[in-house]
Amino acid sequence: MEDIKLIIFDLDGTLIDAYPAIISSFNYTMQYLNYPKKQAGVIRRAVGWGDENLLKPFLNLKDLKKALLIYRRHHKTALLKGARLFTGVHKVLQYLKNKGYILAVASNRPTKFSWILIHHLGLEKYFDYVLCADRLNHIKPYPEILNRIMQRFSLKPRQALYVGDMNIDAQTGRRANIKTIIVTTGSSTRRQIQKEKPLRIIKRLVDLLKIL
Repeated sequence: MEDIKLIIFDLDGTLIDAYPAIISSFNYTMQYLNYPKKQAGVIRRAVGWGDENLLKPFLNLKDLKKALLIYRRHHKTALLKGARLFTGVHKVLQYLKNKGYILAVASNRPTKFSWILIHHLGLEKYFDYVLCADRLNHIKPYPEILNRIMQRFSLKPRQALYVGDMNIDAQTGRRANIKTIIVTTGSSTRRQIQKEKPLRIIKRLVDLLKIL
């Protein structure tokens, strides 16, 4: 890992446990529009593709635009109540910052909500750049998001490391030719992750320090 200069992190499921907030906003939206509420496990498995793709499979397409407005309005408040950092996040990011790594976020969340989380949880001091789904032509697992972050810092794939929590993160890293580490704190099962053959699979984010 001697060539690594840039470490890119996914947000939800990797650094932040926002599942309680997502589940709350999802079921509020379903109930508001007279759709059945869903169990937490069902919602959790649908997370990772952005809020539009989260809602789309569970309602009629004619209701999607309204559902997004309802979800996002509720979610602004829900995030402040129901999101927390995974254990050791500050420790890991501070260590990496002290070592001189460039740190970035690559999230399928919209920019507005990513920054709500980052500010609320005190992460803004660590990151040199944040890039989100609504600034892209194609969201993960397309590699555009990682390629654009590397381009911003004039770095090559061998100089970057990507850390995520889902099989789509592993797919994104592979398509961008970036070494990828997956932590098993997100929506994908270990078996789903293993199929994508990332560089390493870890149980906790703090295990990243053993690798670096």
